[in-house]
Amino acid sequence: MGKSVVFIFPGQGSQYVGMGKDLYDNFDEVKMLYGDASDVLGYDVADLSFNGTAEELNKTFRTQPCLLVASIAAYTALTLKNITPSVVAGHSLGEYSALVAARSISFKDAVRITEIRGKIMQDAVPEGRGLMAAILGLDRKVVDEICNSIKSGYVAAANYNCPGQIVISGEKIAVEEAMKMAKEKGAKRALPLAVSVPSHCKLMEDASKKFEEALKEIEIKDAQVLFVNNVEARFVSNTDEIRKSLVMQLSKSVLWEDCIKTISASGANTFIEVGPGKILSGLIKRIEPSVKILNVEDIESLNKTLSEIS
Repeated sequence: MGKSVVFIFPGQGSQYVGMGKDLYDNFDEVKMLYGDASDVLGYDVADLSFNGTAEELNKTFRTQPCLLVASIAAYTALTLKNITPSVVAGHSLGEYSALVAARSISFKDAVRITEIRGKIMQDAVPEGRGLMAAILGLDRKVVDEICNSIKSGYVAAANYNCPGQIVISGEKIAVEEAMKMAKEKGAKRALPLAVSVPSHCKLMEDASKKFEEALKEIEIKDAQVLFVNNVEARFVSNTDEIRKSLVMQLSKSVLWEDCIKTISASGANTFIEVGPGKILSGLIKRIEPSVKILNVEDIESLNKTLSEIS
């Protein structure tokens, strides 16, 4: 494979009922993945993913493992067609799919730990106390200044997604005040997100301590494929660094824009979004407009990607 291809894996918010079904119906290897995941979790992952109620699938501790399985289904389909990545990265939860692809965490362990991560996150902050919101059309410096100036409570930038799209996270009252101020400063929009947990901010510090304990039960090996982490946007390969990075990620900002710039600066110019949806593809277009962006979530997108890459 002459070209250097980057696989990027989506995070929470990309899930939908029916994700992964097309690949499940077409590849025995994917059927086996769903069987293995169901064994680990003790419920039928295929049934919840393909036929479940959206309400059930959207519970954080269900979303996380189910989305991981759908992403690894797409990854498996690509590898069966001899397309492998030279670099991997994932957005928040997507880091776990990326680490499976980098052969750092086994598939079954990733399924197990993402369910635990979902439960710990779900329990971290009482319902209704936290909020996340997307701020569109403001520079990251301006958003940081707004967050730092809020006195009513705690709010901080959680995801630097792409130029002009930053997600903030924190205590509900402070996030609402920051949204109002963002609009006054010229934000195109300030939208509350439909998530029950204020991720990637200081409110998750206790959760990340609990998660650190849980993660000790999981074997993490050195990454066999170049992996760029969310919290520092740098290439990380050794076991201890990966472990630390996954713990920090719960309470620190996701530097997605910086991750893509780091990867692009290393010379990579073909990105495949591997898993449900095209949220990351849209972000990459705005970060690095010159790169080629493809996605794989079903047979049609798989065939399209194969024809573009071969």
